[in-house]
Amino acid sequence: MEKPADFQLRDAPNGKVALLTGDWTAVGMGLASERLVKALKAEQTVTIDLTGVGRCDTTGAWGVLRAAEASAETGHIVAPAALERLFGLVRQAIKAERTPVVRRQTLGDFFDRVGRGVVDIGVSLFDTMVFNGHLLTATGRAIANPRRIRWASVFALAERAGLDAMPIVAVTTFFIGAVVGLLGANLLSKFGAQVFSVELIGVAVLREFNILITALLLAGRSASSFAAEIGAMKMNQEIDAMHVLGVDPFDALVFPRFLALLMTIPLLTFVATIAGLIGGLTVTWSVLDIGPTVFVQRMVDNVGATHFWVGMSKAPILAVVIAGIGCRQGMDVGGDVESLGRRVTAAVVHAIFATILIDAIFALIYMKLDI
Repeated sequence: MEKPADFQLRDAPNGKVALLTGDWTAVGMGLASERLVKALKAEQTVTIDLTGVGRCDTTGAWGVLRAAEASAETGHIVAPAALERLFGLVRQAIKAERTPVVRRQTLGDFFDRVGRGVVDIGVSLFDTMVFNGHLLTATGRAIANPRRIRWASVFALAERAGLDAMPIVAVTTFFIGAVVGLLGANLLSKFGAQVFSVELIGVAVLREFNILITALLLAGRSASSFAAEIGAMKMNQEIDAMHVLGVDPFDALVFPRFLALLMTIPLLTFVATIAGLIGGLTVTWSVLDIGPTVFVQRMVDNVGATHFWVGMSKAPILAVVIAGIGCRQGMDVGGDVESLGRRVTAAVVHAIFATILIDAIFALIYMKLDI
């Protein structure tokens, strides 16, 4: 049974004392809070005594705090320990920021978002240039003094980020080569030119799919790994500790990853080339009855090594781009897990987008050069 909330004002040496009784809850408080506010509004110094209160919830605590603030000087509240914790929670809730009101989007909001996006792009480009400049400085120091290179880290990263990806790269390009061969066999057989499936497989695998599949797999595998590793170190303030110790994080973290990927992508591209050609050979041998001898001879006579070197020429550029994007996103991680998740996602998306864009640019350049 709720006891109605009430209070009594008494004189004390240091001002007025408000003795609260009853249950100061949402049900039992009634208008007692409003009456308490009016009673204390003209008082200078007030002590609100809650030792006689039976029950009190957040509504009652908010009413008492409002009454304490209504006096000329902030009232002093005397309450048991349990109620003190309740009042502390209510005080924090009062000081907390209000939930923003969701309003309808207008045309001005659209232009505001576009403008902020353009500014963010400019800031990102500037930060990228700063990162590239720092990386070039670290590269110059390594070339001038090769003993600065942490070869143990380079080879460990090359194994983890590159060589461990060899099985998935080989299997993926094997099936890509098989799919290209199957499509060529089905389409060209309608024109009686199914033998040219060999040339189709050779050009597609040697020129495009070997490096493209390798780069896309490493963009999702290594770029995210670099961003997560460096980002976790940034969250744990390990990079700040490196600065304190006089160690450049670009020398210790970024350059070894950059060099490791630069060493492994050409090797993985070569493995992808062999696997893709084996996949195409498997299909042409089983579907078109074109044996390995004829397959290899037509590759040598009609495809040649030019397409292979065209594909391999993209490997160093894509290695630099993928490693740079992963490390840069890791260096931009803030102090929370949400920032780490955003940066790892951005590393994968940006690396994949950059890989496809660079491959398209190379295709246009080689087309203009008639290579």
